[in-house]
Amino acid sequence: MPQAPKSRRRLLIVGMGQRGAGMWGKELIERWGDVVELVGLVDQNPLRLARARDFVGARVPTFVDLDAALEASEPDTVVVATPDYTHDEVIVRALEAGADVISEKPLATTADKARRILAAEARTGHRVDVAFNYRFSPTAARIKSLIREGAIGRILSVDFHWYLDTRHGADYFRRWHAYVGKSGSLFVHKATHHFDLLNWHLEGAPQFVFAFGDLRVYGRNGAFRGARCKTCDHARDCPFHFNLAADAYLSDFYEEPSKADGYVRDACVFREDIDIFDTMTAAIRYETGAQVSYSLNAAMPIEGYRLAFNGEKGRIEIRQYERQAWPEPPSDMILLARNFGAAERIFVAHQSGGHFGGDDALRDALFRSDAPDPLGRRADARAGALAMLCGVAAELSARESRLVAIDSLGLGL
Repeated sequence: MPQAPKSRRRLLIVGMGQRGAGMWGKELIERWGDVVELVGLVDQNPLRLARARDFVGARVPTFVDLDAALEASEPDTVVVATPDYTHDEVIVRALEAGADVISEKPLATTADKARRILAAEARTGHRVDVAFNYRFSPTAARIKSLIREGAIGRILSVDFHWYLDTRHGADYFRRWHAYVGKSGSLFVHKATHHFDLLNWHLEGAPQFVFAFGDLRVYGRNGAFRGARCKTCDHARDCPFHFNLAADAYLSDFYEEPSKADGYVRDACVFREDIDIFDTMTAAIRYETGAQVSYSLNAAMPIEGYRLAFNGEKGRIEIRQYERQAWPEPPSDMILLARNFGAAERIFVAHQSGGHFGGDDALRDALFRSDAPDPLGRRADARAGALAMLCGVAAELSARESRLVAIDSLGLGL
């Protein structure tokens, strides 16, 4: 007899920014609508909420109150795409309402908030997935397989350097991310992605972190500044001037809705109260003995990263391009070099979807696949906490000029 079709996941999305309305809203309904039923949208800004419902294209209830949404929509899965500092509150309330959770990274911004999430997950028996989409890119999966196969033996050290260009990097300084209290800093908000990749590839936990950080380009470094780009007198002179009106999507979602909450999407990147770093380095030692040299720069002419694993038997390296001023190669090239043998170039074709093809594969894994996960690509709350703690430790180390032990942060992971 044919099997009965599976019921669709009842999905409630909390947070109607770009990720919530786009990746988890419109795109999900259009391409995963056979396995997902959208039952509600939540945002504290009623004007943005109305625009999000139109953009998503689904006739679903909208809510400005989370508890009302959880009670009325009865979701079995809640997507959390709110500002980072609110993640713990939304996640815990969703778990306690009987739902599983998919959270955008970072899991939280402080150790105390992560502890609260882990306790709620254990107490309720429901699962938290963290959307670490880089794990799902084909190139990352191929590198993981090579490491697992012992292609270069035991990993001794890692070189990992991430570049944000002046389009992407500057955007963090226009938004709420520019404040440590809201994003945890780029060591947490952005580098959590990278620290998770390290944890996943190395299959171990970070043990010690020593870091440096500084604000060298944005914030106080500006020779002039205004409140926001739209009203700035220096628009013709500022290389970072951003015309919000030229982007119909952003203008629709943020300009008129700013009347409801005062949040503007084009705040000046040179605001003097910006307190996150734009230039960062960290040395990380893992429990396996592996040593990592990491850096993140947020004002580069290129976007992408360099990553190399140095092992007892050889080296695996990749330069992955995301945006640059020359033609992008048609595929990624992994260089596998053995200490006493020939080098090998391994080409991995580009895939559709954001984050080097990871977004689509992540959604497939979360909503379609019952297959085994041999590479362990689905990231749980513990993985989210470990990556976030590495960022918290780096931020603390840079502020206090001292070595920080991950165990000293008190999560016992």
